[in-house]
Amino acid sequence: MADAIVYACLFALMSMGLTLTYMTTKVPNFAHGSFVTVAVYLAFTLYHFDNILAYYSIPFAFLLVGGIAVVMYRLVLRPLAARGASLVSRMIATFAVDIVFVGIFGIYSDLLSNVFQTFNSKFFVLAGSDIQVFGESGLVLAAPICLVLVTAILWLSLTRTKFGIAMRAAVENPNLAGVLGINIERVYLVSWFIAGGLAGLAGTLMVLWLPGNPHVGSDFIVAIFASSILGGLFSVYGAVIGGVLVGGLTVLVTVYAGQLFGSWVDAWEVAMPMLIMVVSLLIVPQGVTSVNWKRLGARLRKGS
Repeated sequence: MADAIVYACLFALMSMGLTLTYMTTKVPNFAHGSFVTVAVYLAFTLYHFDNILAYYSIPFAFLLVGGIAVVMYRLVLRPLAARGASLVSRMIATFAVDIVFVGIFGIYSDLLSNVFQTFNSKFFVLAGSDIQVFGESGLVLAAPICLVLVTAILWLSLTRTKFGIAMRAAVENPNLAGVLGINIERVYLVSWFIAGGLAGLAGTLMVLWLPGNPHVGSDFIVAIFASSILGGLFSVYGAVIGGVLVGGLTVLVTVYAGQLFGSWVDAWEVAMPMLIMVVSLLIVPQGVTSVNWKRLGARLRKGS
């Protein structure tokens, strides 16, 4: 159960960031997983050299990864869009950025190993550094708290502040928002900063549960996309629902299926997010937030 809770919260945080970047650029950002890996290595570095617990590195990760996301938007996606690059071209550009990131992580891990004699820099575990709360890892409690706080803050920001309303308007109809005097570029920059910051938060928490390596974030990109698609790519709140469902179901289905059919089922855990994504596209292609649940319930009652 602890695995399901942590996975659900991590995927929700990561998919919220991916959804924000898609809402602004309309381009699937395949480098979003690498944003997570940046935070993983930042938490590892601070813990290794200064014995700083991963929780204390959260603000640094949020600012650093948020800044990296803004730089990527300004230097890669914005110029390509200004030159009329197609959606496919911009999507491939995010692939290229992800490849560059993985290469940088490889170089950095080699630097840690060869210069600073950090022999586990390509595969490390910080789970043992986590605090214990009621006999459980502190992350089992911290992950849900972080998810609830982030969701509440985003909801209040998007619905109760002038900038939040401007952000929603810019995402829904940027041309009209621009006519009304909204600074679209500023809105997009803030959105990308928040998206990167959420990836940084997720990566900082992830390192307390899963082994870190140069491609740990990229390994989860399919699951992140599955979460965003299930929730609806234009709904931040849907991303929370999608992340919780994908993360929780991936673990729970694998665990219970393993109990029924044997441990060989564990090897199929990586395929669960892809299966969920395919099924969700077939049943609710616009995401769960697009479903009229009252009408669906009425149809089911009528059919019964």
